[in-house]
Amino acid sequence: MTIKDLEPKIVFDNFYQLTRIPRPSKHEAKIIAFLLEWGKNHGVETVKDETGNIIMRVPATPGFENRKGVILQGHMDMVPQKNSDKVHDFENDPIETWVDGEWLKAKGTTLGADNGLGVAMAMAALEDKSLKHGPIELLITYDEETGMTGARALKPGKLNGDILINLDSETEGELYVGCAGGLDASATATYRRMPEPESGYECYELAVKGCKGGHSGMDIILCRANANKAIARVLLPLLQEAGVKLIDLEGGTLRNAIPREAFATVYVPTASLKAAKAIVKKVEAEIKNEYAATDPDAQVIFKPYECKPGEVCHPDDCKYVSDSAALRFVRAILACPDGVDRMSDQMPGLVETSNNMAMVKIEKGKFSVHSLLRGSVDSGKAFLAQKLAAGFENAGCKVSFSGGYSGWAPNAASPILHTMKKVYQDMYGTEPKVMAIHAGLECGILGGTYPNWDMVSFGPTLMSPHSPDERAYIPSVQKAWDFLKAVLEAIPEK
Repeated sequence: MTIKDLEPKIVFDNFYQLTRIPRPSKHEAKIIAFLLEWGKNHGVETVKDETGNIIMRVPATPGFENRKGVILQGHMDMVPQKNSDKVHDFENDPIETWVDGEWLKAKGTTLGADNGLGVAMAMAALEDKSLKHGPIELLITYDEETGMTGARALKPGKLNGDILINLDSETEGELYVGCAGGLDASATATYRRMPEPESGYECYELAVKGCKGGHSGMDIILCRANANKAIARVLLPLLQEAGVKLIDLEGGTLRNAIPREAFATVYVPTASLKAAKAIVKKVEAEIKNEYAATDPDAQVIFKPYECKPGEVCHPDDCKYVSDSAALRFVRAILACPDGVDRMSDQMPGLVETSNNMAMVKIEKGKFSVHSLLRGSVDSGKAFLAQKLAAGFENAGCKVSFSGGYSGWAPNAASPILHTMKKVYQDMYGTEPKVMAIHAGLECGILGGTYPNWDMVSFGPTLMSPHSPDERAYIPSVQKAWDFLKAVLEAIPEK
C-alpha cells in the first residue's frame, strides 16, 4: 500500500501533491507557484499577497448564502529535518513517503504533515462539490515555521470571513482555543584562538547522536535529551579533568526543533587519553540511564578524527579555543535554561513556559547560542528571558531578543467552539477535549490583526513533528475530514 491508496482519497491526493513540491521554510517559491496553478485548474479564485500568503475563495453553495463566512487556515512551509545518513535536498527533492500499518511516514526525513495535511484538507473542502457550506476562504500562510512571517505581514481587509478554523493542531478529538507566544533569543561572543599544539596531543571527534528531538513546543513536555546539553555535559569534565582542548562545536539546526545531534572536535593529551575515554563512557552511561524511557537510543561517540575524502585542512582550522573561553562557554551552555520551566496552574497538563536551547556553534573565533522561548503568560516568558540573559551575560556574551509575539487567550464563550463541540458529540458520541497548546499557532498573531474573528484549531493526529520520526495516524485523517465537512454544514447564520 502507498499514499495513493489511502482514504479519504480527496485529502491524500492533495497531500501527495504537496509532498512532490519542495517547501522548506524561506524557500516557498515552488509551493506558491503550485498553489496558484492548483487554484486556476480548479476554478478557484486565488491570489498571492505582498508577502507570499495565498488566499483562495469559493462562494456558498445554493441555500447557504446567509451563513457566516469561514476562513480555513494553514501554512505552506515545512520543517526540513533529516537523519545524518540520509541524502536529501529539501529545496529540490520530493518527500518519499511509505505506509507502516496505520501510520504514514517519510523515509529518513520530516513528512511535512505539519501542516501539509491541514492544507490538503482545506484544499479538498474547496474542490469537493458535494459539500454544503457558506462562503469559504482559504488562507495559506508563508514561512510559519521560522518566523510566522506570513501571519505577521497579513494586512487588515484581505479576508472577509467571521470564523477562523485553523487546521494546524496535531491530536484528533481535541479542539484548541489557546496557544503560547514565542520569543527568539541569541547569545553571541568572540574568543581568542590558540595555535595547534606542536606535540603530545591527538585529534578526536566527539558526538552525541540518536536523540529523538521533536517539536520544541508540543514535545518539550516529554523531557527528551537536548543534544547540545548532553555534549556540554561530556565536555566539561574533559576540559577540567583530562586537559582536553576544544577546537569547535556545533549542534542543532532549527529554533523550533529539539536538537537531536551535536558534534565537537577536540585535542586530547596522549597521556590523558585513557582518562578521557573513561570520562566519556561514564557520562554516556549517566545519560542513557536518565533518558532510558524518553531517548533510549541516545549515544556518545568518541573516536580519532578522520579527514573526509578530499579534505585538506587549513592551518587556521587547527586552532583551538583558549582554555578559559572554552570553560566559560561550556558552562554557559550547561547553565542555559532548557525544557519545561513552569506548568500552568489554570489548565492541568499544559506547559506554561519553556525554552529550547536549539542551536549552538563555536567555530573560528565566534560563539553563538540561539533559543526559542515559549509562554502563554507574557510576564512569565519575560522572566524566563531575564534568566537566560543573566546566564549568558555573566559569561561575557551579548544577548538579543527578536520575533516576540503574544499568545492566544482562550475564549470559553466562543460560539464556533460551542458549534464544533456539539457537532463532534453528535458524530462520535463523545465530547472533544477543549485544550490550549504550548506551541505557536498563528491564531495569536492573526487574531491581533482581525480581532473580530471567532477562532478554533483542530487537525488529525501527528506524532514527532519537526523530526524524521514525524508520522500521521491514517484513521484520524478520515475522522478529521468528516468532522470538517460536518462543521462547515453547521456554521450558523449571520
